[in-house]
Amino acid sequence: MGEQLEGFSNLRTYAEAVDWINGLIPFGIRPGMARIETMMEMLGNPHRRLKFIHVAGTNGKGSTCAFLTRVLLQSGYTVGTFTSPYITKFTNRFQYNGEDIPEETLLALANRLYPIVQEIAATELGSPTMFEVSTALAILYYAEECVPDIVVWETGLGGRLDVTNIVYPVVSVITNIGMDHTDILGDTVEQIAFEKAGIIKPGVPVVSCVQQPEAVEVLRKKAEECRTTLYLAGEKFAFEYTGNRGPYQSFHFSGPFREYDIEIGMKGEYQIANAAGALMALEVLRQYMAFVMEEEDMLKGFRETAWAGRMEEIASGSAPRIVLDGAHNPEGAESLRKSIERHYPHKRLNLMMGMLANKHHESYLKHILPIVDTLILTEPDFRKKMDAAALRDIAEGLKHSYGKPDLQIIVEPDWKNALELLKSRTEAEDLAVVSGTLYLISDVRAALLGQTDSEKGW
Repeated sequence: MGEQLEGFSNLRTYAEAVDWINGLIPFGIRPGMARIETMMEMLGNPHRRLKFIHVAGTNGKGSTCAFLTRVLLQSGYTVGTFTSPYITKFTNRFQYNGEDIPEETLLALANRLYPIVQEIAATELGSPTMFEVSTALAILYYAEECVPDIVVWETGLGGRLDVTNIVYPVVSVITNIGMDHTDILGDTVEQIAFEKAGIIKPGVPVVSCVQQPEAVEVLRKKAEECRTTLYLAGEKFAFEYTGNRGPYQSFHFSGPFREYDIEIGMKGEYQIANAAGALMALEVLRQYMAFVMEEEDMLKGFRETAWAGRMEEIASGSAPRIVLDGAHNPEGAESLRKSIERHYPHKRLNLMMGMLANKHHESYLKHILPIVDTLILTEPDFRKKMDAAALRDIAEGLKHSYGKPDLQIIVEPDWKNALELLKSRTEAEDLAVVSGTLYLISDVRAALLGQTDSEKGW
C-alpha cells in the first residue's frame, strides 16, 4: 500500500473512500496542472505507459466516448473508459471493458493516494481537488491494475488547463463548441475554443465536428502550431443523415480512407455527429496505429452503443412515455427540440426541467419553449441548484415571444413531486421529457428504474 503518513489509519470501506474523495469538492474546480503533475511524479508517472484517446467538447463527450468504447470492445480490444459526471454510482467513472472498477480496488487505490494528497495539501500548491484525485485514481487503475490496450479519456472542463490534459494521447477528439461553463472558460466562442484546443498536442492527430468559423480558425491555428493533422468535419470527412429504420437512425460517412453506411441505436440528431467523429478517430487508429478493426465489428459496435440519460426512453409499464435527456445549455436544447420532432410524434409535450445556477437558461428556454405545452420547473438535489421560482421568472418573460399561447408554467421545487405531476399530466398520446442538469436526470432515472443505491455527482 506504499508508505503511509504517521498517524494515518487506512480508509476502511468503499463508502469512506468515496466520502473522502467527495469531501475534496469544496476545493472547487481550480484549473492548472501543477497538482496533478506533482501527484504523477510521486507515483512514478504511470500515465506514460498507456495509450489514450482524449475527448473534449461542450456537448457529446460522453456519447462519443461510449461509441469509441463499444466499437473497440467489439473489435477485441481491452478498453478503459474515464468519464464524468456519472449517472448512477461513483464507480461508473472508472470502467474497464464496460464494467465499473470493483469497490475494493477503488478503496485500495484511494489508500495509496491519501498520504500523497495530504503531503501536497501541506505545500503552497494546496489540496488536490476531487477531480484531480479521481483522475489520478483512474490513471493508477489503468496503468497498474488492468492495463487496457487503450483508454478512452474524457476531459472534465475545457481542455488546456483540465487535469486530464496530463496525458499524451494517440488521437484527440473535440466534439463541438458551445456556450457552457462561461464563468470559467470565457464568454466568447473563440475563448472557449482556445481552452478546448488546449488538448491538441504536437504530432497527435485531432478530429473535430466543430462548425463555427471562428472556432474552426482557433483549432486550425493550434493544429498548425503543433504540426499535426486536423480532421475536420466538412473538410477531411463528411456525414449525412439517411433516415430511420426501426429503432435505428442511419447516416452515410465518407472519410479519407473509406466510406460507410452506419446505423446507430442512440436517438437524437446530434448523435450522428458524435458517431461520425468517433468513427473518424477510429479510422485514424486503423490507418496509422495498426489497430485492426473489421468492418462488421465496427457496424455492430455503433448499432449497439447506448448511453444513459441521453435521449433515453424509460419504459415504466403502462405509465406514459418518458424521455430523459441531459440537455443543459442552449446547443443541447436546440438538439433536444430537433430530436423530439424527428423521433417522438406526440399530441402534447410536457417538459420537466431543473438546472444549476451557472448556465445560459434564457437561451436554453428560447430553443425549447416553442414545442412545450406544460413546463414543470423543479430543483435538482444539488448544492449549486437554480431556484425554480427564478427559472419561472425567466420563462414568464419569454412566454409571449417564444411559447405557445396556452403554455402552462408550473413551479414545484421538490423533484419527486414534480415527477409525479409530470406523470399524472401525460396521457397515452403525449410525451413527457425530463431535461436539464445530469444531477436531476440521475435522480429521476434512479426513481423511474427503482434503483435504491444510486449515487450521483460530478
